[in-house]
Amino acid sequence: MAKSNPPAAPVIPPAPDPSAPKYNPQPGWADYQLWQRVRDCLAGLPVHFRTEINLPGIPATDLHTLNTALGAAIEDQVVRTLNLLRRTWDPKDEYSLYTFVRQPQTFPDVRLKRIAGSDTIMGFDLKGWYLLAKEAEPSLRFTATAGACAPQDLIVVAPCALNNVISGSPLLFEPYIVSAKFAAAYRNYHWQHKRKTTSDASINSPANANPYPVKSDHINDAPVSDSGNNFGRLARTGLMDIYRVKLDETTLCGIRADHWRQFLKVFQEGTTDQEATKALERLRAVVYQSTTISSPKAEAVLRILSDLEALFKPEFPSS
Repeated sequence: MAKSNPPAAPVIPPAPDPSAPKYNPQPGWADYQLWQRVRDCLAGLPVHFRTEINLPGIPATDLHTLNTALGAAIEDQVVRTLNLLRRTWDPKDEYSLYTFVRQPQTFPDVRLKRIAGSDTIMGFDLKGWYLLAKEAEPSLRFTATAGACAPQDLIVVAPCALNNVISGSPLLFEPYIVSAKFAAAYRNYHWQHKRKTTSDASINSPANANPYPVKSDHINDAPVSDSGNNFGRLARTGLMDIYRVKLDETTLCGIRADHWRQFLKVFQEGTTDQEATKALERLRAVVYQSTTISSPKAEAVLRILSDLEALFKPEFPSS
């Protein structure tokens, strides 16, 4: 009896190409130059960002909770900053009847639209991200179907931290910017073809989704099976991996962001006085032994650690 051949392995289609025309506006589009200038402004936000927010010393056990509160404040301030940069993205006053508005009820939550009316030129989904959050990845969930995204629409993640780590004003770091239409396609591709799973990887997509929907429109892709509620988490698709590594190397007062994050993880409910003291001393040792941190930055870190010790140590139960 002839042996039957084993079933052929499923053929995995090629991944979406981020440079494909369908994911990007083309030079022939009437507003192409405007889109390029806006994108440049978004990339340059850390230089131009202004805010009146100034926070006093925050208990170390509460620092991780800044992701929601600080992220929302940053999102509002980014929109304000973009409108203040009008002379940069509209140098000839060709778009004087348009302004950036935030409307978080639907995608995209920031739109460049006509002041009177609904005409929208472009939009982007904006997510503030507290760089030192315990979860070392943006919590952005993006579920809009590709059909609801225009080629000029973007996803923008704006990472931030306080300039004195535990107090002060928010600093903005290099944002992550990607085509929303491409991100939607790649998210689905990753879900269906790259994940290791035995569950049903099918996705139900809404019919007739179009760009710039109203709140009542159905525009979200929905996985058939998602017990872990992970669909839409762009940071878990691999799209942001290189960007996140670069951000981890960003320094705050001379100390890498990932080192600050590891240090702050020690401070949580149940931390003993002994554990807190050891963590403080470990970071002090890093500062004293470093040959790359300048003296002013070293002094700034040591002041921060002294403030931490004075501000938070009494909160920890004795071991």
